[in-house]
Amino acid sequence: MSKRILLHVGTPKTGTSYLQDVLFQNRSRLLRQGILYPADRFDAHFLAALDLMRLRWGGLERQAVGAWDRLAQQVRDHDGTAIISHEILATASRTQVQRALKSLGHEPGGGGAEVHVIVSVRDLARQIPAEWQENVKHRASFRYGRFLNLIRDPERSHRVGAWFWGAQEIPDILARWGATIPPERIHIVTVPRPGGPREELWRRFSEAFGLDDLGLDLGTERANPSLGVPESSLLRRINKAAARDISPAHYRPLVRELLAHQVLSKRTQSPRLSLPPSDYPWVAELTESWIAELTERGYDVVGDLADLRGDEPVAQGWADPDKPVERQVNMAALDAIRALLLESAERQAEADRLRSKLEDARRELIRARTPRLMRTMEWTVRRLEGSDRGRQALGAYRKVRGRNSLSA
Repeated sequence: MSKRILLHVGTPKTGTSYLQDVLFQNRSRLLRQGILYPADRFDAHFLAALDLMRLRWGGLERQAVGAWDRLAQQVRDHDGTAIISHEILATASRTQVQRALKSLGHEPGGGGAEVHVIVSVRDLARQIPAEWQENVKHRASFRYGRFLNLIRDPERSHRVGAWFWGAQEIPDILARWGATIPPERIHIVTVPRPGGPREELWRRFSEAFGLDDLGLDLGTERANPSLGVPESSLLRRINKAAARDISPAHYRPLVRELLAHQVLSKRTQSPRLSLPPSDYPWVAELTESWIAELTERGYDVVGDLADLRGDEPVAQGWADPDKPVERQVNMAALDAIRALLLESAERQAEADRLRSKLEDARRELIRARTPRLMRTMEWTVRRLEGSDRGRQALGAYRKVRGRNSLSA
């Protein structure tokens, strides 16, 4: 059984994609150091989380059946440190948390595996617009203003508000996951405020996970990039016009990966998506209450809880994604159309190459069969020509064949 389990349960948009890719790419090197990151594919922990929480996710839930139990078995079989990481685990219910911890060998009150819960957190001023954008990347078509109204609803009666706070309400996440774990084994990693050193977040992750001085390869191409205001607006309009006609299997590579991540995210000169200035007061009040509560609970903090306060609102020039500058949206649309045309041309060229290969294979098959067929025909003619009746039959065949050829 693993002596120590590091369970990273969220939150979204806190550098989790980068962390998970570094762990996945270095899993062999980590294992040589006694650290298990159990994954045979980059999204293995995502599938395990879907399985644990019985979540529907564009058909991927079918691939996820049994994934959590397999992951937990690997962790139990390992004699050393094991790491599990995915941000949607933040939304797990208390019952699902209990099941997860039990399956990993945790025993409330002591004994069993030494489980540590790690939560990476970022200020709400950045998390709120980022979460709306993630909804848009996953086919949503509701406006930014509608999203803000849904998350401000105190009843949280809509699925959008319920999901947002399930994944972002830090004290509640830690209360659910840490109910039976000592506070010194609960670690909060804060995302640095904007403008800080780029490597600072990894340094904090490395400290929390005990990855210092392991010589890991930190190069990765996998990320979850952000979009600007006109690009987000364009993607929402695409969803409204076409998402219902595109299956999840096609939407993911064409819209989310190609358009959003590979094309629109490169337009970094566009106005950035941000929190409306009018929403800063209630966000600031909520943040102060969180900081006070987390401080009182005595959790281990890697970074500074003051990072949760975020930046001051922009006094002028706030860009509303519900009322974007249409010229900027049009320019983004041209880039999107160009990318889709190039993708279509590349796919057509590949189809032509495959069609040519298929035709070559067909001709080769005919050539391979022709000698045998010719030998069979020659043998049949020789046999027929050896008798009067055969010669008569052969003559009649040739006469009929000749007529058909002329008529053709």
